Amino acid sequence: MIRPCRFYPNPETAADNAFQREADRRPDALTLAARTEFDAAVQTLRAAAVKVHLFEDTAEPEKPDSVFPNNWISTHHDGRIALFPMYSALRRRERRHDIIEDLRQHYRVSEVIDYSRFEEEGCCLEGTGSLVLDHVNKIAYVSLSNRSNPTVIRRFADDFGYEPVTFTSIGIDGQPIYHTNVMMCIGTNFALVGLAMIPDKAERQEVQERLQTSGKEIAELEPQQVANFAGNAIELHDPNGKKLLVLSKRAVPTLTEAQQSMLTHHVRLIPLRLPTIELGGGSARCMIATIHLPLL
Repeated sequence: MIRPCRFYPNPETAADNAFQREADRRPDALTLAARTEFDAAVQTLRAAAVKVHLFEDTAEPEKPDSVFPNNWISTHHDGRIALFPMYSALRRRERRHDIIEDLRQHYRVSEVIDYSRFEEEGCCLEGTGSLVLDHVNKIAYVSLSNRSNPTVIRRFADDFGYEPVTFTSIGIDGQPIYHTNVMMCIGTNFALVGLAMIPDKAERQEVQERLQTSGKEIAELEPQQVANFAGNAIELHDPNGKKLLVLSKRAVPTLTEAQQSMLTHHVRLIPLRLPTIELGGGSARCMIATIHLPLL
């Protein structure tokens, strides 16, 4: 997780991120509020016995979305790290090799695969924002958008041995969902997914069938729940293997009793209060770059 140095909604990403909001405060005030929310989130995660590697954002160059590292880096069980091509020029500054070097002090890193050269061709794939990965069944679910290019999807899938399942999902504004991870979350035994937001019947059916055949109990999210970040969640675990679901505090009251009952059968809910950070168009899941690397 990366503690922001300068936070404000990124003007370069506003056009296709319907979750982003204009702020009525100056960047200094926004940054202070975002840092307070970030610190409380880290404290909550550590209180739940989640191991958090915390990095400070660098002041220069300015990076308004640095609090969302899951878009530029992913780590994998075989020791490989992927670096991803980003849509916004401001966000390309977020890739930091010093963070990778720090991870090498704790984990075995066998290779770093850098896809950032695809930016020169106008092709993007924004990490585990674009890719919702079923690590167990090696399936990569991707909602296509400006941020998720089929060429880069195929390259990643071939390199890392995932089967891509691609589709288009449409938000309440009538535009394609910008990142898969706002409308879909995959846990060990469950999935949260806005199936109703996939207009193509065949695509919708394929996503549902793949989730079911891979053993996931499905909670279908309505568009209004997705708009409140109910899909932007991540399953983590504590040192004893107890499963936790980290999500926005704003999302919890939108979940039905049946959905909450299903989820609490599989995980303990860990809500985070993130109203300022969510102005940037992402929530709890976007703030967490999960570490799957083998320990040294």
